[in-house]
Amino acid sequence: MLFSTGRWLRLALCLCAWPSVDGLRVHEYLYFQVLSPGDIRYIFTATPAKDFGGVFNTRYEQIHLVPADPPEACGELNNGVFIQDQIALVERGGCSFLSKTRVVQEHGGRAVIIADNAYDNDSFYVEMIQDSTRLTADIPALFLLGRDGYMIRRSLEQHGLPWAIISIPVNVTSIPAYEMMQPPWTFW
Repeated sequence: MLFSTGRWLRLALCLCAWPSVDGLRVHEYLYFQVLSPGDIRYIFTATPAKDFGGVFNTRYEQIHLVPADPPEACGELNNGVFIQDQIALVERGGCSFLSKTRVVQEHGGRAVIIADNAYDNDSFYVEMIQDSTRLTADIPALFLLGRDGYMIRRSLEQHGLPWAIISIPVNVTSIPAYEMMQPPWTFW
């Protein structure tokens, strides 16, 4: 079986990541599955923030993934009422990763997924680190590849939907390989 360079790198990162009792550590992956809309019903890969934010101690079988308005989430959100008790999909840029996480937390979000603003990024994970403010955030913060974030937002726009429904986290070790619905545009 032949593997691309990206697959070998991802496999090496998975093998080098150390286990954690209290949650994920940097360079470990967290997986979530979009349940609706059906055209993006895939399992996506994200990475947790390095040194801020909480961990997923609860599995959400069906929770809304709500695109933030404005997408960068650097201040007050126009759709903050829809973020409460849900997970926000935010776009990278405009302010620090920690600032975005705090904005979502202040709106009552349970977690934030920050997608790269480079829409063609389908393989490079950015390490999200604390900014110089010395502030903290308690909710989990995850980084998502730009192509994945773009495709989720595009699908929601095409269907006229205000959010996707996801399950997070997903234990991919319990899913047979032939049942893994991976995004066709991303190398695993």
